[in-house]
Amino acid sequence: MLIGSPNTVLIVIRGNSGAGKSTVARTVRETYDQRGLALIGQDVVRREILRERDKADGVNIGLLDVMCRHTLNAGYHVILEGILARCHYGEMLQALFRDHRGTSHGYYLDVSLEETLNRHRTRPQRTLFSFDDMRRWYLERDVLPGVTETIIDQSSTLARTVGLILQNAGLVTGEATRL
Repeated sequence: MLIGSPNTVLIVIRGNSGAGKSTVARTVRETYDQRGLALIGQDVVRREILRERDKADGVNIGLLDVMCRHTLNAGYHVILEGILARCHYGEMLQALFRDHRGTSHGYYLDVSLEETLNRHRTRPQRTLFSFDDMRRWYLERDVLPGVTETIIDQSSTLARTVGLILQNAGLVTGEATRL
């Protein structure tokens, strides 16, 4: 079933824990600075709303799908961000990209395990899970088959990454052009 309109934009930002997905997504939304851009976070849905572990048949997968579809159908642009590992979320994400009538952009933040651990040291969540957890969860370049994802490596600054996403999505505002 087709979703959204030719004018809606779907942005999916994926990568490992600690790669900067949430920071990038929040900054894209703040920089856009207009109503009509929804931010849907996998961690918010899975961990905060449902208190669910990440698993192949998790309730959060369907809820993320419904939230994205409903929001796009209501005329909003959508940023979906999270680890969104292809083994659990791949089919749902492929269907979102396939079914969306507007423009869809996928981004994979490709950060090495070493840099992921360095970044974890500075995060507020650093006490919630250990370096061993981060190592166990790490998936090297977990890109989606059949979906074009722009790979953004760890050398890209926040400003450059946000500017690229806004430019590609056609959501550039006055503030974004100064990034």
